[in-house]
This record gives sequence, C-alpha cells and structure tokens, in this order.
Amino acid sequence: MPRKKPPYQRIAITLPPQDLAAADRLAGSLDRSRSWVVAEAIRRFAEVMASRGTDEAHSTPPAARGLGASRSAQLTRDLALTPEQRVREAEETMRLTEARELPRAHQIVAFDRYEDYAQWKRRHDGTA
Repeated sequence: MPRKKPPYQRIAITLPPQDLAAADRLAGSLDRSRSWVVAEAIRRFAEVMASRGTDEAHSTPPAARGLGASRSAQLTRDLALTPEQRVREAEETMRLTEARELPRAHQIVAFDRYEDYAQWKRRHDGTA
C-alpha cells in the first residue's frame, strides 16, 4: 500500500528581503524547496522552545527573561496593550515626567565689590 503524504496547508508570509534571500540560498545549497527550509526552521524553533519548558516558552515574553519580577510583570502588561494604548500610555508618561521649572528659593547674596556681583550675575543668567 503506498504511503500517504501528510496534508499541507498553504500560507502567505512576509519576510524582510535579507531573510528571504537567506532562505533561497539555503534552499539552493540543500537542494530543497523554500517551503522546506521555512518548515524546518519552525520545527527546530519549536523543539528549542519545548526543551526550555512550556512555562518559560509561553508565559514570559523573550524580552522579559532575565529582568526582575517587577519589570518583567510591567513588560508583560505593556505587551498586552494594543499599539494605540501603548502610544497613549507613553504620551501620559511623557506628560507626567516633563521638566518643570522648580520654584526659586529665596536667598540673600552679598558681595564685597560690584565686579563680584557682575561676575555672579553673568554666571547666573548664563551670559558668562
């Protein structure tokens, strides 16, 4: 009885030109199809992720590994936001952290000579 081939699904992917060129070079050098190269890459990546354990592979974003618990949790929350929500949050953060002019403290400054005052005034006004 002839061996039955596995069913295939057709997909469309978008790759940067350099990645597509690399896939084509590999396919040519291995005498395989571009689809085989992409499928093999996925199989190998899946093996690596599975060998790391499902908890790390699925619950922690790759960028968060190696961060402290608080920063990792914040990154996970941020990644759950839509792009629009991320922009709004970033704008709010910028609004809250904008440089504000601090109120000037009252001070009494005394000088022995007018020249000392003039020098202090130039430095203070930024005209020195």
